[in-house]
Amino acid sequence: MSATRPVKIAPSILAADFAAFGAECRAIEDQGADWVHVDVMDGHFVPNITFGPQMCAALRPHIRTVMDVHLMVAPVDGFIDAFAAAGADVITVHLEAGPHIHRTLQAIRSKGKKAGLAINPGTGIDAVPHLIDMVDLICVMTVNPGFGGQKFIDCQIDKVRSLSALIGSRPIHLEIDGGVTVDNAQALVAAGADVLVAGSALFKGGSATNPAPYGANIRALRAACLG
Repeated sequence: MSATRPVKIAPSILAADFAAFGAECRAIEDQGADWVHVDVMDGHFVPNITFGPQMCAALRPHIRTVMDVHLMVAPVDGFIDAFAAAGADVITVHLEAGPHIHRTLQAIRSKGKKAGLAINPGTGIDAVPHLIDMVDLICVMTVNPGFGGQKFIDCQIDKVRSLSALIGSRPIHLEIDGGVTVDNAQALVAAGADVLVAGSALFKGGSATNPAPYGANIRALRAACLG
C-alpha cells in the first residue's frame, strides 16, 4: 500500500532554529512540507533531551498540516494524555519503550489520535504482525535515535521492504526517520516508504526569514523519490 501513495515530506524541527519554532513551522509548510515532525526525547530512553507537551501545545497554532509527534520516551504511557491534549495528530511510540506496547497503542487510539509504532535499527520485526491492526503508521529508525545529523544505516532498507510486505493493502503509513537525503530517497520509496522525515537535509541553507532554500530542499527530496 505504501509505495502506491504520494510520498509525504515531514521536516523534523529538531534541525530548526529553536528560538523561532513557530515561524519555522510556518515557513516549512509554506515551502511545501506535508507534515511537521516533532522529536520528543527524554534523556533516558535516548541520550538527549528536547521538549515536552507544553512545547507541542505552543506549536500547534503554527501548524496547519499534520503534527507528527515521535515520543522517544520510556516509560511512555503516562505522557499519552498530555501529548494528545497538546494537539498531536499522530503519536508514535517505540516498540522498545515498554512491556505493554499493545496497551499503549490502545491508549493513543482511545484519544482519537493516529497511533504510530517506531522500531530501532537493532530491533527485529517479529512483534509487528501482532500489533499491525493497532497502528496507523510504522516508523523505521534508520539511525540510532537521540541526535540529528547521523549517517543513514543502509541495512535498514531490507527492514523497510519486509514491513511493506507485512502492511500489504492496509492503510498504514511506512515512515523513515534518520539520515534521509536525496541520495537514498528513491531506494526507500521503492522499498515501500511513503513518509520521509528529514532534518538537516531540509533545513540547510535557510531560515524562517529566508525560507526559499527550504522549498528548494523539499522539492529536491520529492524529485529524488521518483528517481
